[in-house]
Amino acid sequence: KDQVLTIEEAMKGADVLIALSTPGPDTVKKEWISSMADKAIVFTCANPIPEIYPYAAKEAGAFIVATGRGDFPNQVNNSIGFPGILKGALLVRAKKITDNMAIAAAHSLADYAENRGINTENIVPTMDEADVFPIEAADVAMQAVKDGVARIEMTWQEAYDRAKGDIEYSRNMTKSLMNSGFIKTPEESMLQEALDKAIIEIRE
Repeated sequence: KDQVLTIEEAMKGADVLIALSTPGPDTVKKEWISSMADKAIVFTCANPIPEIYPYAAKEAGAFIVATGRGDFPNQVNNSIGFPGILKGALLVRAKKITDNMAIAAAHSLADYAENRGINTENIVPTMDEADVFPIEAADVAMQAVKDGVARIEMTWQEAYDRAKGDIEYSRNMTKSLMNSGFIKTPEESMLQEALDKAIIEIRE
């Protein structure tokens, strides 16, 4: 068989692109997206700038586009994975985090999204959907028990209740500190300055 030597060749007729590559834009070309199959799924996860901007990927024919950034639809990065994975591991004092525990977290997130409804601009839970994390934590904790790495055993409901209480306490504490002025909302100019600096450092 002939070998595929370039990404351009690989993308012709492809259903899915998952890119964790050099920050863009234009690392992934619009014409490459256009050569993909109908209703193509494109994950461009480089930060701080995705390999191609979502609007450009959509213009080129992509059906679903996800990035690693929270200011675009469909943020697919560790921000929604680690809260539940780590909380679940800590609840049962897991000796380690197994591949099965990470996979359980992925299934938990997918099930939550499907149950609450999805569309092309909203395929995964967001950081603002706090209800997902106790569920994810409980699912991960149960997988740790199944994998034999849990030092403490508990039921799914016990894990869920513990995680929900801890998460709500932390979020309410943070909200209270923000409302009291002890934690200030960063100025937009500061955020933009940090983003610009990160982009310059990556491109140098």
